Amino acid sequence: MGWNDPHDHRVEVKGPADLERMRRAGSILRVLCDEVARRVQPGIPTEELDRVFARGVERFGAKSAFYGLYGFPGHICVSINEEVVHGIPSPKRFLQEGDIVSLDMGLVLDGFCSDTAISLPVGEVNEEKKRLLATARRALALGIQACRAGNRLGDVGAAIQQCAEAAGFTVVREYTGHGIGRALHEPPKAPNFGTLGKGPRLQAGWVLALEPMINAGTWRVETLDDQWTVVTQDRRPSAHFEHTVAITVNGAEVLT
Repeated sequence: MGWNDPHDHRVEVKGPADLERMRRAGSILRVLCDEVARRVQPGIPTEELDRVFARGVERFGAKSAFYGLYGFPGHICVSINEEVVHGIPSPKRFLQEGDIVSLDMGLVLDGFCSDTAISLPVGEVNEEKKRLLATARRALALGIQACRAGNRLGDVGAAIQQCAEAAGFTVVREYTGHGIGRALHEPPKAPNFGTLGKGPRLQAGWVLALEPMINAGTWRVETLDDQWTVVTQDRRPSAHFEHTVAITVNGAEVLT
């Protein structure tokens, strides 16, 4: 779930016991993300994807990190085509052949959060959407590669931005990745754009939720009347991928 709180504070360094709990939360979230993803097909109401996740977190003794957060009404975010993030699951909204759907989900287990997102084709999609999905997935991978202790936060954003823009796409500015731990949204903000060598220096023990939101057209977005669903201003498609990533002395460790 993207963060647009402008106020950053001190970044909490996670110790070995904290990281072990976050690994457990991340591994369960990966299982549940895969379960929800397997249900993606034409004709499925988006509320059904929400129910799959809600049943799953209950089965593992966890809870949704999104449900009720800031008043959000769903257990996960389900965003279709031009919807960038924060789409509300609905019994009246059905996936259709040719859509792309972004599934953003988080859980809380033993006092620690985990956060992940994936974008998927619904049936057969056009070439632009295929390229958009591939680029957004690669942008996240490159951002993760840049998550090394001693690097700057701008190095991470620059890796993501350069990948997206080289393919002719854009990165959303208003919503960013974020620190994560005992709360879903912690400092620092982790923008999907940046300048090499700029920004705070990454430290071992930081945990970031990196989440490129890549648009086919303009990077500008707006929020619909439901006060949640963020869409591209030009209504062209968007893709969203996310992993929870720990920065260690040996490099990045993907927890989801």
